[in-house]
Formats: sequence, C-alpha cells, structure tokens
Amino acid sequence: MTQDVEMKEQAAPPSNSLSSTAPSIFHHLKEIASLIETGAYAREVRRISRAVRLTMALRKKLKASSLSAFLNYVLVPGSEVYSRLSSFLPKEDEQDMEVDTATSGAQAPIKNPLPELEIYCYLLVLIFLIDQKKYNEAKACSSASIARLKTVNRRTVDVLASRLYFYYSLCYELTGDLAEIRGNLLALHRIATLRHDELGQETLLNLLLRNYLHYNLYDQAEKLRSKAPRFEAHSNQQFSRYLFYLGKIRTIQLEYTDAKESLLQAARKAPQAALGFRVQCNKWAIIVRLLLGEIPERTVFMQKGMEKALRPYFELTNAVRIGDLELFRKVAEKFSSTFSSDGTNNLIVRLRHNVIRTGLRNISISYSRISLVDVAKKLRLDSPNPVADAESIVSKAIRDGAIDATLDHANGWMVSKETGDIYSTNEPQIAFNSRIAFCLNMHNEAVRALRFPPNSHKEKESAEKRRERQQQEQELAKHIAEEDDDDF
Repeated sequence: MTQDVEMKEQAAPPSNSLSSTAPSIFHHLKEIASLIETGAYAREVRRISRAVRLTMALRKKLKASSLSAFLNYVLVPGSEVYSRLSSFLPKEDEQDMEVDTATSGAQAPIKNPLPELEIYCYLLVLIFLIDQKKYNEAKACSSASIARLKTVNRRTVDVLASRLYFYYSLCYELTGDLAEIRGNLLALHRIATLRHDELGQETLLNLLLRNYLHYNLYDQAEKLRSKAPRFEAHSNQQFSRYLFYLGKIRTIQLEYTDAKESLLQAARKAPQAALGFRVQCNKWAIIVRLLLGEIPERTVFMQKGMEKALRPYFELTNAVRIGDLELFRKVAEKFSSTFSSDGTNNLIVRLRHNVIRTGLRNISISYSRISLVDVAKKLRLDSPNPVADAESIVSKAIRDGAIDATLDHANGWMVSKETGDIYSTNEPQIAFNSRIAFCLNMHNEAVRALRFPPNSHKEKESAEKRRERQQQEQELAKHIAEEDDDDF
C-alpha cells in the first residue's frame, strides 16, 4: 500500500508538494500529542504550555488534510467528538486523503483519548477555522468546546482552556456579536473561581473587561475589576492586557497618574512581536501624558514600526507643546477619523484646556506684564466675549498654580512674577524619588519572577537530567522569542 502511494506521487508531480508537507505537519502534531499525553499523566502543566507554544509555531502551516489525519489518529472514528470536528473541516482531494490515510495507518491510534487531547483537537480546529475566516463555523466549534470544558475539571486542561476562552470571545467579536456571550463569560469566570483555575480567571477577567469596554461600559468594568479575586499573575500576556484595560478605565475616571503608570507598564511588558498592542498602549499613554501637562519625548514617536501609526499623535503633541489653539483644532479635524477609530476622540476634546494653559504659560514666561486683550488674541479665543474668558482662564490658572502671576482687574493686566530657582524647591527631590521607586519596583518584580527547579536544595541532578533541562530551557526561550502576535 505504501509503495503504491509512492508510485502515485512520482506519477503526479503537482500533488507531490501537498503530500510531502502534510505528513511532516502530521508528524509534528503527533509529537505534540505525545507531549500533552505525558504532561497529563505526570500532571506537569509546563509540558501542556510547551505544546501550545509549538502549536502556535505550526499555525500558518495547518491544512485540512493534516488535521483530518490527526483526528483519525487521536480520536475514535465514529465518536460524537470526531463526527462534530470532522464536519467543520472541508473535504480534500482523494490523493491527499489517500496519502494521509497511508501515513496515519502506519501508526497505532490512541485508544480512549484523554480529555486534554480532546480539548486540544477542539483548539486545533478552531484556530484553523479562524485563519480560514470561516467565522460562523468557528462560532459553532467554539460553543461546542466551551460546553465540553464545563464538564472537565483538571488542572492540566487549564492552559488549553484559557486559549479556548480567548478564541471563543474572538469569534464573536469578529462577527459583531460580542454582547451575546457576556453572560456565558461571567458564568465561566465563576466556574473558574470555584475550581481555583487562576489562569482561567485571568483570561476571563480580561475578556470581560474587553467586552465591557467595547461597548463603553466603563462603570460596569470597574465594578467587576474591583470585586474580582486578586492573585499573582501567571501569564505575562494576560497581565499586560489587564494593565492596558486598567489604564483605559483610569483615564476615563480622570485618574491620569495611575493611568499613565498602568499604560507604560503594559507597553513595557508586552512581547516585541505584539506590535499592534504596543501601538495602542503608546497612543493612550501619549494622550494621558498630555492631559497631565507632560510633553512626550520625540523618541516615543520614532519607535521601530510605529512611526506611521503615531504620526497623528505626534502632530497633536506638537500643537499642545506650542500652545496654538488654532493648530490644535486643525489637527483634531484632520485626523478625526483616526481618533474616533482609536477611541480617543473624547480625550482629545479634554486636551483643549491643556492647550490654552500651555499657551498661557508661554505668555507668562515671555511677558512681565500683558493686557488681557492681547492674551485673548494670542490664545486665539473664538468666544463672543474673549476678554472675559481670558480673565477667567488666567485667574483659574493662577489658582491652580499653573502660572506664577497676579491679575490686575482694574487695569486689565496680567503681571508675571520673576522665575525662581527650581533647585530651591522640592521638585528635584520628588523627581529622584519617583525614579528610585520605579527601579526598586522593577528589581522586586524581577526577583519574584525567578524560577528554581523543585527540590534543587535537597538532591543533585544527574548529567542526563541537567542536559534535558537545559535543552528544554533553550527551546522555551526560543519559542517565547519567536512567539507570534496572534495572542494580541
């Protein structure tokens, strides 16, 4: 049988490429299945995590023929799960199916598949359907996988379940039906909490926050976040997402200092491959820093791969830095569609006051005394009574400490005071204190992130075990470095 297949491959060169790639993918999938099986029997979650990373590396190479062969190898033909998953896969040509059958027939199929392997088959088919843009079939597959997950309570399934939760929400988001699964996500979060599935709680909490923020339900998102159980983060990607959503909530609630810290930390913790996520973090961080009265450095806008995406925010920052209200209005109108799609349009409306305050600060530095009429002209106020508006703006800026000046109501003047020595104040001490606190916080996080092999202080490992451990660490570092941004 195998020789006949080889003769057919030689006689038909066009199908040679397909038949040669499918067995190699199938071979990799079998290795991943054995890794999952070993991890399930040994109850080692790290093996399951490694299997998921290996699957993400094969994601772009998956084909229907290799998936069908893998389902025949792992699942029992004729079973309910096999029939359901096979119905989602398109039928391939007879030659491809014949080669796959010959390849898989030479291997002994797995009898009575483990729940981990069954959930992994759901994950494989779901990823394939999303990549093929078959979103309706993906919704049906994800719903079936979630129903199956509710009946499984094993800690070795938690890693696979967290990925299924993510793609389950992604399917409904791509079809515009994200509100339909909110109740189901809340139920899944409650189940994960009762089962002490901390990775599932992290993932589902982020999915619920994303669900609420997608519909601008910031109050509900904050209530959920404040009442959700807190624990140490298990996934760096999930923690980055949580910080990003927390920064957005804090920005809407006018808590700009906390929002800035969360957004910058999310951008730093995000993987280098997650370019889109880091761009969104930088966009919101730029707006928050402008609302705080800070001017971001030029290097923020010149990061690799972000120049084009951050161009509107660069021009906006330039308008705020100059304090030109007319230029600010032109930039806001020019890139209004971009700001609306980013969800930052309402925040840019808040920036108008900062532009006026920056312009007023520049005026107070340049002039020791200036009339309110000239202040209104330089600020380009377009109100019916610009002098009265200029007077109220100047008085409020003096009260808030934005400028060091006095207001002469009788003569209609703004008199600026002499600029003092900033080093005689507490500002340098505050700046150094914030930098030292940041460095100490980063050091503490690095110490907490250190991992040690179990019982390393009790027994000495052999040379073979040491080589195996070093090989696994090298593969782990390689896959983390090459991790795709599909997770974002």
